Amino acid sequence: MSIDTIEHYINSYGYIIIFFLLFFGIVGIPAPEESLLFLIGILIINEKLSFGYAVISALLGVFLGMLTAYGCGKFVGYPFIQKYGKYIGISTERWNKAKAKYTKNVKRTIVLGFYLPGIRQISPYFAGIAEIQFKTFFLYSLVGSLCWTIPFIVVGYYAGEYFEINPKYVPYLGLALLVIFLFSLSINYLKEKYR
Repeated sequence: MSIDTIEHYINSYGYIIIFFLLFFGIVGIPAPEESLLFLIGILIINEKLSFGYAVISALLGVFLGMLTAYGCGKFVGYPFIQKYGKYIGISTERWNKAKAKYTKNVKRTIVLGFYLPGIRQISPYFAGIAEIQFKTFFLYSLVGSLCWTIPFIVVGYYAGEYFEINPKYVPYLGLALLVIFLFSLSINYLKEKYR
């Protein structure tokens, strides 16, 4: 989906499209979440969106997406893994190891997972499957939603204030973040390998 298309949808449908794009991005349907948040900041500084409504729409989309994915994981995920896990290499032993590791770092994984594409989408499902307490998940996904959504919008806002940014170039931000993410993963992998 191009930035022109997203901008057209935002102009046509307003804040509801921000909600749906972020909601579906969290539940796993591909959407340019970081780029969208950055674009929202640019559109706010150009007075095409209201700061308050845009932030509320974005937060609700992200947070309700997390809760929905958690619910799917809790009520559908484990029976699915029991039935089909053997076909994709998830044995009971592997599942128990992964669950123990996730449970040990659950708070950090939920909050910091927002900054890692892929982890952001998998984490709420895994929390539901691993039967993490709902109140724990609720609190940390709310904190993570706030800590991830607002800074990207604010960066877009201030970048748009100080620089003339053409919205067509915003997707390159998402690409740059993906490259940084893959680069950091590669470095961590090589460090572990050479230890």
